[in-house]
Amino acid sequence: MADTDTVSSLADLKDLTVAAPATPVSDAVSEAPRAPAAPTMPLREREVDAQGRSYATGRRKDAVARVWIKPGSGKITVNGRDQEVYFARPTLRLVINQPFDVADRSGQYDVVCTVKGGGLSGQAGAVKHGISQALTKFEPALRSAVKAAGFLTRDPRVVERKKYGKAKARKSFQFSKR
Repeated sequence: MADTDTVSSLADLKDLTVAAPATPVSDAVSEAPRAPAAPTMPLREREVDAQGRSYATGRRKDAVARVWIKPGSGKITVNGRDQEVYFARPTLRLVINQPFDVADRSGQYDVVCTVKGGGLSGQAGAVKHGISQALTKFEPALRSAVKAAGFLTRDPRVVERKKYGKAKARKSFQFSKR
């Protein structure tokens, strides 16, 4: 039964091609009105303050980072201290510099940020999120590269709260047989 359906549909398709006008495709395309060329400017506007800085807020876990970037030599200052002093672990410094590496802008921007709350790992993630947001506000053309890397999305994972009747969020108290 399926064979007869396909045969009849093929016959219908052949009938459609016979009933179609015999206009060449190239003539139909040339007669169609052309749309104006799309502008090469980005859809978003550049957001810069009076000092030539771009500001953004980054968040990760319980940490909140306020970030300002401006063109410079690549110096990153966190809470008034250099990044090597504040984030002693090289992995945390690597996390902070990821948005610049993705956008090929390493060493081109100075970053000043203040971070509150959370631990060092959460603070590094918050600074990364803030740098990514500020970079896209300073250069809107970089948004697609930074967004493709996933740096503009806030990581929603936070510590689960402790429940009553439990030792921790999910761990039960030790069972006693007697």
